Amino acid sequence: MTRRNRHDTGNGGGTLIAVEGLGDKALIKAARVELDDVPRAVRGGCSVWDASGIFGDLVVATDEAGHASARTLLLLYAADLAFRVRWEIRPALNKHRHVVAAPYVGTAMAFGRAAGIETEWMKNLFQFAPRPVRTKTVPAARGALDRAGFVEFVCERLAAKPGGPRRNDLRDRIWHELKR
Repeated sequence: MTRRNRHDTGNGGGTLIAVEGLGDKALIKAARVELDDVPRAVRGGCSVWDASGIFGDLVVATDEAGHASARTLLLLYAADLAFRVRWEIRPALNKHRHVVAAPYVGTAMAFGRAAGIETEWMKNLFQFAPRPVRTKTVPAARGALDRAGFVEFVCERLAAKPGGPRRNDLRDRIWHELKR
C-alpha cells in the first residue's frame, strides 16, 4: 500500500477539476468553460455521469425490476464513477492532463445526505476517487427540471417509489446540501 502525503491528491501529475450541481446541461456547460480555460496542450477532456451506461440500463428496465433505494442508486453511481476513473479520469491525469468531472463525488454525497445516508458510509464508498484540485458548484437552474442529470434522475426514481419523497423537495434538499 502506497502512502500519500496529505497534500498529494493522487492525480498522477494531472489536474482534476470537479463541477458539482444540478442539471446535466448546466454542468456540462460549466465543465466546458472550465476546460476552455486550460491550454490545449494539457486538456484531457470532460468526464460526465453514466459513461458506463448503468443508468441508461435502468431507464429501459421494466417495473418488474422494482424501485431502487437511495443507497442502491449511490452504489450504482460509485460503480459508474469507478468506470470513469479507470477509463477516462486516471489515464488523463497520468498523462499530466487536466480533466473536468461533472458531476463528481460532491453531488453524490449531497444526494446521499439529502436522502438520509450516513456520511461515513459514503466517504468509505468514494474513497477510491482521486481528490479534485478545485471544485466549482454550479447554481441550480431555474424553470423546468433537466431530466437528463444525475440529480434529476435519482429524484425521479425515488419520487416514483410508493411513499417516496416529492421530486422537487428532494432536489431542493440536495441543492441545500451542495451549498454547505
